[in-house]
Amino acid sequence: MVDKRTILVTGAGSGFGKAAAVELAARGHAVIATTETGEQADALQAEHPELTTMKLDITSEDDVASAADLDVDVLINNAGMGVMGPMATVPMAQVRAVFEVNVFGMIAMSQAVIPGMKERGSGRIINVSSIAGKLASPLTSPYSMTKHAVEAYTVSLRAELEPHGIDVTKVNPGPYNTGFNDRMVNGITEYIDAGDTSAHETNEVVRQIVLTDQLDPAEVANALADLSEADETPPETLLPEGIGELLQAMIEAEGY
Repeated sequence: MVDKRTILVTGAGSGFGKAAAVELAARGHAVIATTETGEQADALQAEHPELTTMKLDITSEDDVASAADLDVDVLINNAGMGVMGPMATVPMAQVRAVFEVNVFGMIAMSQAVIPGMKERGSGRIINVSSIAGKLASPLTSPYSMTKHAVEAYTVSLRAELEPHGIDVTKVNPGPYNTGFNDRMVNGITEYIDAGDTSAHETNEVVRQIVLTDQLDPAEVANALADLSEADETPPETLLPEGIGELLQAMIEAEGY
């Protein structure tokens, strides 16, 4: 029997975050499901009254500060933003925005809950990375750079917090059908110059690799729930099994 835990999930309005929040609540945990906007929080509460929902924009200092008072046992850093395109033409504002969410927002949320976890001598932080944190290919750099940063951050934080009884781990999902990948890949053409034939050709390859045969996101939601309940965690969980080798082979087959 797993003890009931208070678990905060960021980016719970859709995708992995929503599915994990619902699964954890079904397992009897007290789940604080946070969303970027109040409207999203209200909609989620109406659909899933078993959840405690709140507006928590991880790029807002005031919103993040409110997390310090919630005494969470587990933080699932799931909120994310997807941007892909040629680095020569992606606006710097977009590059900064994706780092604000995927990296700096994750760090800020962790810093908000760590003092309470240290005081209690226990806690867990689960960072949602991506297979893009392990691989990079043309047009994926804006997103892949942020997830490579999450890789380094998680490894360092795990070692730093272990002496305080706080466990840190990460999940690296591949192409799951949440709609996130579709929005990110469909946005690539916005940043490709009309006459850049090679970039348009590469975009078709990226679409094929990322969007073909996307998987059931329930697998990731269940993995996040299992990690939240585990006595101890591995440093990382790649999903599905063998995805890193498969995507690397696909990328190499295209000559990248």
